[in-house]
Amino acid sequence: MIDFVFQNPAKMIFGKTALSHLGEEAVKYGDKALLVYGGGSVKRNGLYDQVIAILTENHIQVWEISGIVPNPRLSRVREGIAVCRREGIGLVLALGGGSVIDTAKGIANGVPDNGDVWDFYMGKRTPKKALPLGVILTIPASGSEMSYSSVITNEDGMLKRGFNSVTNVPTFSILNPEWSFTLPPYQTACGCVDIMAHMMERYFTLVPHVELTDRLIAAGMKTILHNAFLVMANPTDYDARAEVMWTGALAHNTLLHTGRVGDWGSHKVEHELSAEYDIAHGAGLAIVFPAWMKYAVVQHPAKIAQFAMEILDVPADFGDETEIALEGVKRLETFYKSLGMPTRLSEAGIFGVDYDKLATRALPTEDATVGAYIVLHNKDIVEILKLAQ
Repeated sequence: MIDFVFQNPAKMIFGKTALSHLGEEAVKYGDKALLVYGGGSVKRNGLYDQVIAILTENHIQVWEISGIVPNPRLSRVREGIAVCRREGIGLVLALGGGSVIDTAKGIANGVPDNGDVWDFYMGKRTPKKALPLGVILTIPASGSEMSYSSVITNEDGMLKRGFNSVTNVPTFSILNPEWSFTLPPYQTACGCVDIMAHMMERYFTLVPHVELTDRLIAAGMKTILHNAFLVMANPTDYDARAEVMWTGALAHNTLLHTGRVGDWGSHKVEHELSAEYDIAHGAGLAIVFPAWMKYAVVQHPAKIAQFAMEILDVPADFGDETEIALEGVKRLETFYKSLGMPTRLSEAGIFGVDYDKLATRALPTEDATVGAYIVLHNKDIVEILKLAQ
């Protein structure tokens, strides 16, 4: 186990009565809020009206940035920054899932900064402070409601980039599993894949003696494996939805990262894929992660074999480490397919991929690398994409 510092200041308000706390939290940050949300679902299910009513009752003026899309765009972040500066807004409030929350994070970081917010995503500068950020979560998936991360796509070149900072951690997050009852099955499935991937990126490590976090991650992954089927079969199963929603938050709040080094190569590859083809992040991960595992098993089969045995119940006497690991990959693909997810680019309708173009966008220089369980160069990303075809 390596040295670490763990700090997560997000206040989590969870359950059926969680929204009743919105007013008392919001008034702490003034009488002006920017509400960021996506399409019409929060209006159709009545949640938007409830939020507006609570803010109005607490004498909070509301400005809105709506229509946030999956793989959220930099232009909307800049638009929100301009509104906040012009109106003197003190609280950014995200109503939605990961794309909405990541947009709100970009806005919150950009308002007090004198430069270009895109610099943060390109790693040129680090934010020093941000506006308070509140979250009302409707889609359990990204873990952005409790994470240090924000990922945004720049329309100029369709570059999808992210950055980690304590300034990204929401001030408070409100989570009610009932709000996920009406999610389409595809979105529910993408969310479960995304949550699994956040834990898998951390699970595959070369750091020894990480038994506690190994077991915590394993518990989280098995929770998703079990409850994903329950929510797909019965979308209004509150208890199963609650298990998925809370696991999603804990999967990406850095607790499971303590004392170990995660990989994150699969996420890097997927970001280029979804930026180019605008597919859902969860669907992209269902395609990329098995391909990465098949590529990684050649160098380091041990942890993948452990994953196969402890998470996917591959018998220890199935074969040697490599055979056990590859059987685990097959079972993972079977799980993804059972949720209706693609596990190949072709299954997502993606053909004629320019592998070199995507690899070069991910790692633009010959000496650039990504990953820790296995270190990926440009040529390795090309091979992984070929395995994913």
